[in-house]
Amino acid sequence: MSDPVRTFTVDALSVCVHGHAAALAADAARTAQRCLADAIGTRGSAAVILATGNSQLQFLDALGALGGVDWSRVTCFHMDEYLGLAGDHPASFIRYMRERVESRVKPGKFHFLHGDALEPIKECERYESLLRAQPIDLCCLGVGDNGHLAFNDPPVADFADARWVKIVGLDEMNRKQQAGYGHFKSLDDVPRFGLTLTIPALMAARQALCLAPGKAKAQIVRRLLRDAVGPACPATCLRTQKQATLLLDTDAAGLL
Repeated sequence: MSDPVRTFTVDALSVCVHGHAAALAADAARTAQRCLADAIGTRGSAAVILATGNSQLQFLDALGALGGVDWSRVTCFHMDEYLGLAGDHPASFIRYMRERVESRVKPGKFHFLHGDALEPIKECERYESLLRAQPIDLCCLGVGDNGHLAFNDPPVADFADARWVKIVGLDEMNRKQQAGYGHFKSLDDVPRFGLTLTIPALMAARQALCLAPGKAKAQIVRRLLRDAVGPACPATCLRTQKQATLLLDTDAAGLL
């Protein structure tokens, strides 16, 4: 077990810096395990919102291997999906979750947000009703290169949105980041719209963990912690959340 090499707070946000990405992932997994186990012990069930992306891979592996959670009592959600994309597409977040979470830990329920639903507005409404049906104990996040959380890019992020799920346009920086993962042949193939949980939906969780490992995250981490709080950098909303923790490795914290 590796303790953080540095801890501090920025506004209401707790920040933990670890020596390397594996230590960050292990710490996040232990924290998530405790949160879910405590909820199950107290209420008999737990609910968690999970993110996709490379920043989550080591964490999800560590959480799945850790044990100590009765996953049959856990309801899982994910936080976004491309509009019009089938769930078996290599870039689909449904596929990511099925392969990396559902097939491994077999949660009691995994509610998927279907980007290829025939009536996407109704799909947003359906998913929102599921989210609001029980307390959300944990939200596990990553942060995008433009500061987005889920698909809340700067042009569409709304810290006071009355909706919990909505259809949004994806800005070019986000689409370039998605193209860089290699699941699309070119930028032109990346969908221009997505379905996303809104900022209020994400922040409604009783505990939030934002994982940002690696040197590539250093610029946006500096903005997250130093820019004015507002939708120009959506991730700055974390600084208003006392239940949130930002987990970094020394590479991601290199510009602080």
